[in-house]
Amino acid sequence: MSKVYFWNLRASRKMPYDLRLKKLLKKIDLGSMLEPGMLTAVKIHFGEGGTTGFVSPLWVRPVVEFIKKTGARPFLTDTNTLYVGNRGEAVSHHMQAALHGFDPSVLGAPVIIADGLRSNNQRKVQFQGKHLSDFFLAGDILDADFMVNVSHFKGHELSGFGGALKNLAMGCATRQGKMHQHSGLAPRVDDSHCQGCGLCMQVCASGALTLVDEKVRMDPEKCVGCAACILVCKTGALQINWETEGNAFLERMMEYSAAVLSRKKDKCVHINYIFNVTPDCDCPGFSDAPLCPDLGVLASLDPVALDRACLDLVNQAQPLHPSALPKDITPGQDKFTAAHPKTNGSHALDYAHDLGLGSQSYELAGI
Repeated sequence: MSKVYFWNLRASRKMPYDLRLKKLLKKIDLGSMLEPGMLTAVKIHFGEGGTTGFVSPLWVRPVVEFIKKTGARPFLTDTNTLYVGNRGEAVSHHMQAALHGFDPSVLGAPVIIADGLRSNNQRKVQFQGKHLSDFFLAGDILDADFMVNVSHFKGHELSGFGGALKNLAMGCATRQGKMHQHSGLAPRVDDSHCQGCGLCMQVCASGALTLVDEKVRMDPEKCVGCAACILVCKTGALQINWETEGNAFLERMMEYSAAVLSRKKDKCVHINYIFNVTPDCDCPGFSDAPLCPDLGVLASLDPVALDRACLDLVNQAQPLHPSALPKDITPGQDKFTAAHPKTNGSHALDYAHDLGLGSQSYELAGI
């Protein structure tokens, strides 16, 4: 059974946010793991342009200050995206981070895009999984002496939810690694639903999609399986064959998490923020209304236990309306499955447990 530490956001004049968060970091014994001069990656999602649900720099600053006090040298980092957006290469990615307040003058630590200017700073790592054996990871994350994995716990259109494990898998992979995880997720085309808007073509970096007589057409030879088109299609013309591919996608993603952790043994801790629990991730360019109230900040050495604890807390919480949730949902029901009925996020936790990444049995300890 793994220990997961939980702060429920209660604060006071004598114990404000920054002191509470530092107390949480002391509970996972982060200070004893860091040494002077250690280059420490604070892995975080800077938020796509238009989103508001990402973890704010103000919430991250005490983490940076704690690391610096040990003499270690923190840097904030993420990897470039596979889809077309404001974070597809390092220049735009840096600017987007700055627009959202991730700036050295505010945080006291630089932003470094871990996979380089055009995602060419990558290393091939080997790990034997059921689906994959070679993994394409960001060079600067592998070169870091230590990593603090900071995640916004929220819903996700493909994986059901995203937390510490997804932040490791997708967030530490290069563009090639992201394509690798999405392989096999080429869309199923139902052009009877297509309205000819062309949004899918705009996000298709490989040029696999075209419009013929105002209906979408796909060239399977060009498709790289990135699923960006599925995320922007609002009519259902582009869909995933969930019955055969959904669980395989989750398993490939967990194998990427395992590959990352195989190079960070005893050199990584995990922090999840459960607030602004949006139904979708921080990539689409907007943030929908939250599914439940803000619940707290959790930390653990075990990412599986951490994500399981977060999932349980969200599902036990009072649903919020208006939101993407059905009106008849009650506390205890799976909110992420309700928001995205064809997803099965718990399967990722089951497979991560099978891979030896952690335990779904946990003890929740308040601070």
